[in-house]
Amino acid sequence: MSTTNSETAVVEPFPPIEPYDKGLLDVGDGNQIYWETSGNPAGKPALVVHGGPGSGGTRGARKTFDPAIYRIVLFDQRGCGESLPHASDPAVDLSCNTTEHLIADMERLRTHLGIDKWLLYGGSWGSTLILAYAERFPERVSEIVLVGVTMTTLEETDWLYNGVARFLPEQWEAFRDALPPDERDGDIVLAYSRAINSPDPATRTALMRAWCAWEDAVISHESLGSPGQYSAKDDAAMLAFVRICSHFFANAAWLAEDQLLDNADKLAGIPGVLIHGRLDLSSPLSTAWELIKAWPDAELQVIDDSGHTGSPQMRTAVLEAVARFGHR
Repeated sequence: MSTTNSETAVVEPFPPIEPYDKGLLDVGDGNQIYWETSGNPAGKPALVVHGGPGSGGTRGARKTFDPAIYRIVLFDQRGCGESLPHASDPAVDLSCNTTEHLIADMERLRTHLGIDKWLLYGGSWGSTLILAYAERFPERVSEIVLVGVTMTTLEETDWLYNGVARFLPEQWEAFRDALPPDERDGDIVLAYSRAINSPDPATRTALMRAWCAWEDAVISHESLGSPGQYSAKDDAAMLAFVRICSHFFANAAWLAEDQLLDNADKLAGIPGVLIHGRLDLSSPLSTAWELIKAWPDAELQVIDDSGHTGSPQMRTAVLEAVARFGHR
């Protein structure tokens, strides 16, 4: 494990670029996922896996990669971003939006683009999905860079939507009390996953704003990162995010408890860098710590000044890790 402090020289991202190709890929079940490629068409393939779940891909992630070296692939997971249909429509069924479906979508995209192996880069929920994919298809993964590591265990979900309340009791009670009175004493995530699908638009709007206000409260101390980012989404993106997020977390992401950790031996031979902020309140460092002990080919970098949404030093660590793998 290495630790990076605020005295480390900051590395700047690459200039903005636009994709040279993009499209919608039919992945079945009435879903089409948006994808795009930028950088060097003959370069080293790298897939950006966004968080959330349900956030949609951040186009600024292109600037993480040297466009002369990498063939940069971005995609939006089912129901969000530019993928269709969009989960902001309450009529959109989420039963075919599961971790298994997303793993299959990634593999279908790889085949569609004619890629043999690719580097996987992502954070938060994206790290869970990357690990699930890599453990299923290790022969298709060249390297992995994870930021803000999560494995979406029941323990992690309970911490984020209940345990953190000890630091933010007022904000958590507002989060809980946005639910109907008879839904407040049980599984709060499950209650949200039911209530957010109310036929009443005003109810959906109130719940999505309460969920995002809670998410923002948990990262509100991150002065070097992006506090307030969840409530900054437009209404359609916010509703899709909350519907998908609560759907996945209410179902434990369809992963057995500790499944990703127990199967980490399948990552043997895949070089990895885990980059995690010591101040990450929403996803505590212990998850990355346990994973690194089970994955000998990976290293853990702890960023002292960073929380879940990053800092200049975390950005530098990511850029350096991606640059290092670009020369393998």
